[in-house]
Amino acid sequence: MAKVKRWGKKRKYERDWKTYNEQLIKRGEFYINPAFLETWIPEVNKMNAGKVGEPYTYPDSMIRFLAVFYAKGSEYRALQGIMRGLSRHFYNFPVISFSQIRRRMLKLPLNFDAKSNDLIVGVDGSGMKVSNHGEWSRQAWGIRRGWIKVVILGDSKRNIVDVRVGNEDLDERKSGRVMIKENCRNIKKAMMDGLHDCEDTFNLCRKLGIDTAIKIRENASEKGLSARANEVRLYKKKGYKRWAKEKEYGKRWVCTEGIFSAVKRIFGENARSHKIRNSYREAKIKFWAYQQIKNIQ
Repeated sequence: MAKVKRWGKKRKYERDWKTYNEQLIKRGEFYINPAFLETWIPEVNKMNAGKVGEPYTYPDSMIRFLAVFYAKGSEYRALQGIMRGLSRHFYNFPVISFSQIRRRMLKLPLNFDAKSNDLIVGVDGSGMKVSNHGEWSRQAWGIRRGWIKVVILGDSKRNIVDVRVGNEDLDERKSGRVMIKENCRNIKKAMMDGLHDCEDTFNLCRKLGIDTAIKIRENASEKGLSARANEVRLYKKKGYKRWAKEKEYGKRWVCTEGIFSAVKRIFGENARSHKIRNSYREAKIKFWAYQQIKNIQ
């Protein structure tokens, strides 16, 4: 295959290694910091206020602590073992069972709150495996379980604003529009690849007052007065290189592909759950755990 010459100046990747090293150290500290022990009693009292039925014994902060280990690959029984080990060294607190960990984790709120206003965001989707079978196993034994599709709304600082998870038939364009609509107050500009080049997406962004940087298809028609037609005329007039530079389209990679790369590198891309709905939940926990790490950096 002929080597394709990149346009533009060669980018120099400069990294502040001192800052990056400190981020990795903080990440390790985050994994083993049982901060829930300091807020256990007041948190449980707040959770039980007005509750009907059996009261809570374990705070949500403990479940969030264990959810990060689960995202890293620990089984539920291993999580019970982690709590048993901590109990021996910290106050001999009651140890939660693995079955209760599972029940609580499946109900744990996984929030992705926008950190600021005027965000530059990107929408993209990627797949995650529902098993650890390689391509040879799928071909030789006819194993076909499909895959999980994750669509994210991420910002230019590699924070996750929102996530949608489903099977391989999940409509990426529709999911993107729903997430943009629900988080429109915080969004200034939305960047997407050519898949999202459609009238519905352009019309929604114009209605919400959101600037767009959506790559236009080669055969796009410029007829009409719609938001998409106006963008098509602008795109063809300037050409891709100039359009991309003025729109800062290169930031889309940071908003989406950079997040997918980080999540899969840190937490892996395989789901271990047997039930489909639990696999979706497991995939979402990986992205939630990534954002928890980002929040401390």
